[in-house]
Amino acid sequence: MGIELKKFDTRLQAEGPEVRHLDPAAAPFYLPIGDEVEIFTAAYKARLPVLLKGPTGCGKTRFVEHMAHQLSSLADGPNELITVACHEDLTGSDLVGRFLIQADETVWVDGPLTQAVRRGAICYLDEIVEARKDTTVLIHPLSDHRRILPIEKRGETITAHNGFLLVISYNPGYQSIQKNLKHSTRQRFVTIEFTYPPADKEVEIIAHEAGVEQDIALQLAVLGEKVRHLKASGLEEGVSTRLLIYAGELIRQGIAPRRAATVAVTWSLTDEADSKRAIDEVVKAIFP
Repeated sequence: MGIELKKFDTRLQAEGPEVRHLDPAAAPFYLPIGDEVEIFTAAYKARLPVLLKGPTGCGKTRFVEHMAHQLSSLADGPNELITVACHEDLTGSDLVGRFLIQADETVWVDGPLTQAVRRGAICYLDEIVEARKDTTVLIHPLSDHRRILPIEKRGETITAHNGFLLVISYNPGYQSIQKNLKHSTRQRFVTIEFTYPPADKEVEIIAHEAGVEQDIALQLAVLGEKVRHLKASGLEEGVSTRLLIYAGELIRQGIAPRRAATVAVTWSLTDEADSKRAIDEVVKAIFP
């Protein structure tokens, strides 16, 4: 069974999604940290919606892509993964669809959520709290026993295809009164918590993804661990595994390790002078 990955820019809906055909046997690399693979698989088989929460760059999106590939091998598995990067201007029409004028007629164009519901895809709404509250409410009928999507503009109610699964994610570190996931939404989902991987697994991830030697991967993992401890001293966000991989890729391309860590970690994390100095001290200690 083939699987397609659709990257849908909701602000360019009239142009349609970008489609990539993927081989299920070539699932993106993902190193399990706990039992998240088993939980997600069980949730999919039971058709239970899934919420992924955790800090930026800890592997949530990679995990969804990996699982979509793996589950596509099931007899009733998903045939597509449709990803929507949520933003504050995301409207209900962006997700569900809208009428558009083409030539001399008005035609209905399905949005990414409707496409997923009709065709049996996994629909991944990344950083759901960035979307408007009235937009978030649209997913409620899909995330309980009904599994339906009402389309008021067409007077139509779609029952979700058996392969459909709704997955959402958010970073609880950025929560505020204005950007918080309502309890009425949260309690409709099975929740899997993500965090930064333990040091030994982060070394393995960095080495694999950045293509660097184990000793460099170990130094970068130590850098990540020490910088994350600086959150207690006022740093707003810990360094993501993604940034550590970026640093490793720069090193593989011939950039000096200290310089690579500075541009990929220090300067990417903060503009605050004291925090930058504190991170620089850690970088110098690890990469003398």
